[in-house]
Amino acid sequence: MIAELGHFSLVLALLVSMLMSIYPLWGAHTGNQMYMAMARPLSVGLFLFTAIAFACLTYSFVTDDFTLSYVAHNSNSLLPIQYKYTAVWGGHEGSFLLWVLMFSGWTFAVSLFSKAIPQEMVARVLGILGVVAVGFYLFIIIASNPFESLLPFYPVDGRDLNPLLQDIGMIIHPPMLYMGYVGFSVAFAFALAALLSGQLDSVWARWARPWTQAAWAFLSIGIALGSWWAYYELGWGGWWFWDPVENASFMPWLIGTALLHSLAVTEKRKLFKSWTILLAIAAFSLSLLGTFLVRSGILISVHSFASDPERGLFILALLVTVIGGSLLLYGLRASQLKSVGRYGLVSREVMLFGNNVLLSAATLVVLLGTLLPLVHKELGMGSISIGEPFFNQMFTVLIVPFAFLMGVGPLSRWKKQNLVDLRNQLVMAFIIAILGALAINYSYDSLATITLLGSFLSIWIAVSTIFEILQRTGNQFSLSSLGKLSRSHWGMVLGHLGFAISIMGIAVTSHFTTEMEVRMSEGETVALSGYNFTFKGIVSIEGQNYSGHAGIVDIHKDGDFVSSLRAEKRFYSVQRSTMTEAGIDSNLSRDLFVALGEQLKDGSWALRLYVKPLVTWIWIGAFIMAFGAFLSMADKRYRLSKFATRKKAVLDNNAVPQGVPQQ
Repeated sequence: MIAELGHFSLVLALLVSMLMSIYPLWGAHTGNQMYMAMARPLSVGLFLFTAIAFACLTYSFVTDDFTLSYVAHNSNSLLPIQYKYTAVWGGHEGSFLLWVLMFSGWTFAVSLFSKAIPQEMVARVLGILGVVAVGFYLFIIIASNPFESLLPFYPVDGRDLNPLLQDIGMIIHPPMLYMGYVGFSVAFAFALAALLSGQLDSVWARWARPWTQAAWAFLSIGIALGSWWAYYELGWGGWWFWDPVENASFMPWLIGTALLHSLAVTEKRKLFKSWTILLAIAAFSLSLLGTFLVRSGILISVHSFASDPERGLFILALLVTVIGGSLLLYGLRASQLKSVGRYGLVSREVMLFGNNVLLSAATLVVLLGTLLPLVHKELGMGSISIGEPFFNQMFTVLIVPFAFLMGVGPLSRWKKQNLVDLRNQLVMAFIIAILGALAINYSYDSLATITLLGSFLSIWIAVSTIFEILQRTGNQFSLSSLGKLSRSHWGMVLGHLGFAISIMGIAVTSHFTTEMEVRMSEGETVALSGYNFTFKGIVSIEGQNYSGHAGIVDIHKDGDFVSSLRAEKRFYSVQRSTMTEAGIDSNLSRDLFVALGEQLKDGSWALRLYVKPLVTWIWIGAFIMAFGAFLSMADKRYRLSKFATRKKAVLDNNAVPQGVPQQ
């Protein structure tokens, strides 16, 4: 009964999405207020029916309803209760149901928090989201139904959830990632609504900007959590592998970053309108491309879902329809996308445009590096591999000018900037950055070019950001002067500082990580980077659905006890697979990492030992960036009334001061 209710709710959600794709758009086109007013209640119905379907599937997992094929393939009666909730999105069908739940949630949020936006625009935005929703719900009902029944013949117990996913990281990571993926659909809808209405001034950018910030923040958190999960769960000690599915989430993040900056210019200066529209289309299109790569079955990855190619073709058709339709509309309206402002060769506009070009180039690098091996193989030209060296080298080339512009851009004025006025600040920032980079490198008794460059760029961005704050506050660093800065400005500051922190973590841990693969017997001690690792022996472990053993390793430094790590090897009896659980002692300066291998013939054990300096800075920086985006979207100017929103947009576009730069 519960399963039937869930399936029926999805059918109702499809019907609601069809109505939402017709009436609001037709009402906006004809000026029919009644049809436009239907958009908000329809969005509520879409979210409500989808939430009911998701709740029904969750209930089926919690109650071990193995009459459902999806539950039987992804759960087991011995599975701990917290992972039964995770198992809801642990496979293809459930994860896509989570996707459409997030999509309906964003749609409902737009209807709820857009009271200050004219009804005609809201109707167009929700109508476009309704059109996209039709494709999603058709796919889940026709090709990816999580409520498919095995009656009358069904198993007594299930196959269990993939042991890789039986982890707390998988409880949080997919929802955050999907919130970011799907969130870009709102910016996409605002862009297309502006094209449909012909209202291509700066006002739509002001409306779309907080939604884009929210989507970007969620995606940043999702990517950071995925990186953290891979770091401690897979036992290899790395935080990024340029895996195709990792790249699939990274591409919309890069374009989303460019979109955030472009929206700021469109809002403030009524410039880059074509660029902003295209970036909004690209961000959501790349999110759909990531969905296609994960679910088409063309990738072999620990992150991808095993799916039949027919599902991939369905998503590919949806992808082609979305991209083709939006680009066609863009082409029809391109003549109206003219910028009216003027700016000099050296100005904040040029700095932001340069960064957007570099971010787009970085996206193309990832896109080509991800898709070229697939295309090469599909054309029968054999297998080729594009791995870490290619991506690292290309990103190094792009990150240097990008970081330089990140430092100079916020210090620059709109319209025109005389570099002589910034000479003292830039020279001081350069000197501090190079001295700081040298000090960091020599603190590790080494000098590596890449690490020196990375730490220099990190400090350059951080110092330039501090100088920008001083510039804005008249060289006063008091609480009263800092309190006068807007939330949007503080969001920008935190975004840049977070990026600098992540760059520092990447630069230092990539070169100064030390590792050792050793064979150790009980009581044996080895030294690594000033730490003594003592193998205390093996203890048996027993979990709810696994058994195994754990190696206990005590760590001392200079005779003082540091930590006792427990590195586990778990055997999951249902899936007949073995998983590694690393032991990690973490603080702001370094991680001590121990992974347990196999027992050798002489009774000793193979272990991998790592000392990884500043690795946590990578994820701390990502969370600071996300917090900055959330802080920006809380700026009071995004809560203005309809009249005040339009009036402020006119003032911003016609009266931009030449003095202190605006944020």
